[in-house]
Amino acid sequence: MYGSWKYVGLVNIKKQELESKSYRMEAFSMQKKVSEMIHSKQKATVAMAIALSGDRALAKNIKDKKVSHQYYRDLSRAFRENTLYKNIWIQIIDKDLNSIYRSWTDRRGDSLKSIRNDVENVIKTKKINYFISICKYDLSIKAIVPILDKEEVVGALEVISHFNSISKQMNKFGVDSIVVLDKKYKSKVLYPYTNIFVDDYYVANFDAPLYLQKHLKGKNIKQYMDKDYIIHNDSLLTSYNLKSIDGELIGYFIMSKNIKSISKTDLEYFVFKWIALGLIGIMIVAGITNIILFYLMRKQKVYYKNIIDSSKNIMMVNDGKQIIDASKMFFTYFNKYNSIEEFKLEHECICDFFVEEDEYLGQSIDGLYWINYIIKNNNQTNKVKLKYENNVYYFSLNAVLISKEDNYYSVVLSDITNEETYRHELEEITITDSLTGIGNRRHFHNKINDEIYNCIRYKHPLSLIMLDIDYFKHINDEYGHIIGDEVLMEYTKFISSHLRESDVFCRIGGEEFIILLPYTKKKDAEKIAEKLRVNVEEYKKVVPITISFGVSQYIENEDVNSILKRVDDALYEAKNSGRNRVSVK
Repeated sequence: MYGSWKYVGLVNIKKQELESKSYRMEAFSMQKKVSEMIHSKQKATVAMAIALSGDRALAKNIKDKKVSHQYYRDLSRAFRENTLYKNIWIQIIDKDLNSIYRSWTDRRGDSLKSIRNDVENVIKTKKINYFISICKYDLSIKAIVPILDKEEVVGALEVISHFNSISKQMNKFGVDSIVVLDKKYKSKVLYPYTNIFVDDYYVANFDAPLYLQKHLKGKNIKQYMDKDYIIHNDSLLTSYNLKSIDGELIGYFIMSKNIKSISKTDLEYFVFKWIALGLIGIMIVAGITNIILFYLMRKQKVYYKNIIDSSKNIMMVNDGKQIIDASKMFFTYFNKYNSIEEFKLEHECICDFFVEEDEYLGQSIDGLYWINYIIKNNNQTNKVKLKYENNVYYFSLNAVLISKEDNYYSVVLSDITNEETYRHELEEITITDSLTGIGNRRHFHNKINDEIYNCIRYKHPLSLIMLDIDYFKHINDEYGHIIGDEVLMEYTKFISSHLRESDVFCRIGGEEFIILLPYTKKKDAEKIAEKLRVNVEEYKKVVPITISFGVSQYIENEDVNSILKRVDDALYEAKNSGRNRVSVK
């Protein structure tokens, strides 16, 4: 009796340790998720700023102090209607650090000298900067890019985004959020955007739940930084530090998640394992008869099966080659089958459905079968992309060897489809030109490095075509920017329809574009450019235009800057020779 009591006590202690580990891992996961979302939003904000700064008319408008307020109001509205970001602010600053336009207020003309060292630094260094910052209006994410007229800096463009979309996305994962500014900075927020305060802490997200505001009221918010997590009223609370460009702690992203929604797979396995071992020990010590043992074990198997089947994750037993058993959730995804036996008539392993792509596991990785690879690399995040019939899913995987004699593995697949889809959408925003829908400058620089690598490795030719719409400024001046944008969209679509699937078409400036042509020699690229030139001249949609083209071929051991200079020189020669022609370098 004493031994049983001691055994139960040890099991409870171990259970509490595993429960604490589960909460600590969930808190870390929440912190990591919000960190990735903030980083992705910073990249998207930079991409928006770069795209807006590419408007060549902007530099002239800044110098002339004739920034079109209506144009940027319309642009802000377009961001709200067509992107995940429902409130993007835009500020334009001249080189003397005077704010000449703010999209969120009529206040303008004030000097930012000695107030905005970050803007002053961008203008001095001509370098892009992005960070989390406090201003008179809000705690926000900012991206600042210099505005150049040739080599002269004429000002800066600042895009400001907020934490609201991040807290909304976290809510989709069952996490409530409240974003607060450290109370020592309260005096800096002169015109609070949300107008929400908890004691002296300014709240930066509109959707901060009232129960969290009430919970934090009267408490020292910094307590959440002293511990990995806090359990309060059946909720797990944790926090992520928000730091300024100088690394100074300026705020907290505090998160709350109901502990009932936290996966406790390891704990469930532990409880079953030690209950089963305890029963076996009781059987040996007490000499339970075979009939009693049979009924007890059957009851425990039902209990174990109920635990496994209640999990939201797919749980499987695999012998290293084929699937042996699976939880009920398995058939939610593979709904064509009613049993493992039916599944095994067509497939030995779930890995038959793996899609081999970068960052996702295939059937074999580095010479190891996928289960063995996970066992060897259990300290890293292992993800798989899985396609079944017309559906695509993403899972994180964990595997544990549960029987050396039978070589049985326990495999747990946790559905991360929503997280991965959202991440891919954010990545797509950062490499897509918002006006034309083709690749932007960032996408082009990513792809040219890949294509040069393939060119060197596989010894195939690579050519570039750089093109520029002739007299595009006259179109904007005569017809207005709206018609100018329609020209860019219509002719981008037209040119795309004449390119191969393997060609890469990107917008790298206001009316300047570039095409990567893998497996194409210079003479063939020249023919393609000439055909495009003629087709564009004959198209005459929106307003008639002509285009000048520069063509070059990559030379072995040449760096990216060299090939870009040659193709740019070719375009310059075409424009200087009268425009509407093709020049080759």
